Amino acid sequence: MERVHIFDTTLRDGEQSPGFSMTVPEKLRLARQLSELGVDVIEGGFPIASKGDLDAVREIAKEVKESRVAALSRARQQDVDAALEAIAPARFPRLHIFLATSDLHLHHKLRLSRDEALEAIRSMVAYGRNHCPEVEFSAEDASRSDINFLCQAVETAIRAGATVINLPDTVGYAVPEEYAAMFTRVKEHLGDPLGITYSAHCHNDLGLAVANSLAAIRAGVRQVECTINGIGERAGNASLEEIVVALAVRQSSFGVSTGVRLEKIYASSRLLSEVTGVHVPPNKAVVGSNAFAHEAGIHQDGILKNPLTYEILPPEAVGVPARQLVVGKHSGRNALRASLKELGYEPTDEELAECYRQVIALADEAKHVRQRDLLAIAHQVIRRKSFAGLPRDASAAS
Repeated sequence: MERVHIFDTTLRDGEQSPGFSMTVPEKLRLARQLSELGVDVIEGGFPIASKGDLDAVREIAKEVKESRVAALSRARQQDVDAALEAIAPARFPRLHIFLATSDLHLHHKLRLSRDEALEAIRSMVAYGRNHCPEVEFSAEDASRSDINFLCQAVETAIRAGATVINLPDTVGYAVPEEYAAMFTRVKEHLGDPLGITYSAHCHNDLGLAVANSLAAIRAGVRQVECTINGIGERAGNASLEEIVVALAVRQSSFGVSTGVRLEKIYASSRLLSEVTGVHVPPNKAVVGSNAFAHEAGIHQDGILKNPLTYEILPPEAVGVPARQLVVGKHSGRNALRASLKELGYEPTDEELAECYRQVIALADEAKHVRQRDLLAIAHQVIRRKSFAGLPRDASAAS
């Protein structure tokens, strides 16, 4: 089975999102977790941006030995030199050079002609390859680039020594079929040369980052660039946890695997939230607090009989401690009985009916039924007859 390499850019592209800035020790702490998670590449930062970023990448490069350590660089020698300095201690260093290829970026942002852009790509990739065994080239804004010029740029980068070609959907503009077709067209133009890995890097401006990444994989892409919790510029990047879980759950459909340890996903998500102080929405796929929580009575009944009825994988598979059967106004009696049993109560049918009545009444009024509320109701209902001197099973006589 072919392997899709996971390139994690939480510490670089993810950190660029407002409110997600990290210190060197925080980046190092997260890099250790990412290595434990089993990602193939950790992009530690953008060294030319600040001394802190350079130091962070360098410290990660010193410590992380299982994953590749990458540093981002514009196609400028000053940038490349800073990136090379940062990744010098790495066991498996990768230099990541980018230059925009869309006319919009070339004309309005960079003030470069197409010929000047091609020369910058050629010279800087060649320079980088002379100093680093692995160079990745990214064609920024690839999804809005003229396809013929994009093919020229990729061909130039490969001839200069790049072995990983990243074609980003930088602004989240693409839709899945277009994004896949772009890779197909580039590969057809180049003849899909041996030793070249194509990479997808998608943003979520239209909510399609994961869908676009999966479409790229179907088109033969074997590296995806993503972040924990989907953090990143604007609406974020493709979510690492969503991509790898989709590939695992639908492995028979995609026919590929990753090296990510699924059971480490939840811990990685929670560590990022702890470091940044930004929590994921409760309905976030895979790692949200509601991802394995069930309140509807029909769902709860199905889960109690066979979890596969409403869960496509068990929560433990991604490191979530346990599913939750939420007690609320939509809950069913079977779920309430299971919740009471977990609290140490074995209600009779009548007691269950009374607890259920009180729970529904409370939920209608307060919206949320907390565990302490359930405990109070159970304590009152299930013990009430004992106080009256009646046996618990004497409900008919009473």
